[in-house]
Amino acid sequence: MNLDDWKKGGSFFDYKGFPIFYRQSRSSDEVLLCLHGFPTASFDYRKVWDTLAETFAVMSFDMIGYGFSAKPAGFDYTTFAQVDILRELLKHLGVKRVHILSHDYGNTIVQELLARKDEGRVEFSIETICFMNGALFPETHRPILAQKLLISRLGYLFGRLIPDAAFSKSIASVFGPETQPTTTELADIMTLFKHNGGNRIAHKLIQYMRERTTYRDRWVPPLQMMTQPFMMINGSADPVSGKHLVERFREVVPNQTNIVEMAGIGHFPHMENPANFSDTFLHFHSVIRE
Repeated sequence: MNLDDWKKGGSFFDYKGFPIFYRQSRSSDEVLLCLHGFPTASFDYRKVWDTLAETFAVMSFDMIGYGFSAKPAGFDYTTFAQVDILRELLKHLGVKRVHILSHDYGNTIVQELLARKDEGRVEFSIETICFMNGALFPETHRPILAQKLLISRLGYLFGRLIPDAAFSKSIASVFGPETQPTTTELADIMTLFKHNGGNRIAHKLIQYMRERTTYRDRWVPPLQMMTQPFMMINGSADPVSGKHLVERFREVVPNQTNIVEMAGIGHFPHMENPANFSDTFLHFHSVIRE
């Protein structure tokens, strides 16, 4: 599925005058919610979409500032704002129960959802959770050079001036050595990143890295208290949140042991080995249903 087909198969939801792109395989009050990361978009799930849609009503969206969604220059791109938008979108779609599959920054979104659930501020039931690669603890996050530059005082200029070749090299560096993205895949990521001037606000989007430190005491305890069926699928070769993340997760959340480590796979398990990923994820759910 190419980028144009992905967009044509989606819709837009109005959030306070800002168009938010979303896609769903079919309407249902129970969905598999697929959350993307930085700096990509829901298009990351294209390789597993059809397979997952055979079992679930699959739904994903581009967070504000990402992909085909609005990218207003003056917006306050906090995790709290992203979760506010997600809640409104799910309410708009009539969703009552969610199974969550999250990647990268999407994991932080889930952490805030869990914190709000404990506060009684989530209107839907979180049925199951599956994390992929993505920093859960600030002490284990190993940002690549491009991320360090974006969050620095030079970030405003870096997002605007980074050459396409350098951006593509940066993205490719977090993939596994034998599962590198194609030229077309890198071009699609670049297109989504720059769409509607997204590169001009990238330094604002990446402030979630600071939030993870500021709100660690809010976002880590809910992980330790999760009662939902849980799984982690982690690409071990990821330099940002690979094997070292799993090691720390086992220390901090020892009661959650359903962790699958994919050797040789980098930051994007669902893109790098979609068949193995889908089999692993669907097996997790088939066991739950038994």
